[in-house]
Amino acid sequence: MSTSNDEVVTTNPPAGADRTYGQYCGLARALDLVGERWALLVVRELLLGPKRFTDLLDGLPGVSTNVLATRLRQLDRAGVVGRSTLPPPAASAVYELTPYGRALEPAVAALGRWGAASLGERGPDQALRSHWLALALKAFFHPEQADGSTHVYEVRLREGAFRLAVADGTLEVVPGPAVDPDLVLEADDDLLVGVLAGQVEPAALTVVAGDPAEVPRFVELFRFAA
Repeated sequence: MSTSNDEVVTTNPPAGADRTYGQYCGLARALDLVGERWALLVVRELLLGPKRFTDLLDGLPGVSTNVLATRLRQLDRAGVVGRSTLPPPAASAVYELTPYGRALEPAVAALGRWGAASLGERGPDQALRSHWLALALKAFFHPEQADGSTHVYEVRLREGAFRLAVADGTLEVVPGPAVDPDLVLEADDDLLVGVLAGQVEPAALTVVAGDPAEVPRFVELFRFAA
């Protein structure tokens, strides 16, 4: 069966894809909805905004087209993901989280922090995407280090730039460059992980613009190490 790049393949769900635990329990219900393999990773991919089917495939190395199509259909049926069309000239079909799906963000962040505690060093066969790292910055954000102040950072990684806006102890992460940032940093993804994990000195980060004295604050705001 052929399909365009932005159209999902319609196939019958694989055996077991729609199983239920049959328990009157919130956790069991959550696993009924997002417990299938790849489901929560699809949610992760959409936390920074809508994406086309091809974007999701690229952000989920190892998933097959049919499995991704099935998961999107199941998440749509569960009210977690919706589908819309971008306005012209793009006019592409995109997938996005519904308000119900976006409510998963704190749980996804908590699971990410928990899993990161036993990640160890990245192996040669383990993929890393810049937008995963951007989401990790959000998951590990330390609001107590902000002291109620406002700061705007731009972090340039392999995939491109990300804007990090800190205000009133909250953080917004958006793909793309920042307007009038306090600090612009450029780093390889693995290097930034090393700095925030306390394994590499912050001086290894490249300051493109802004005050270099702001680097220690940035590291404390987003450090991975305990």
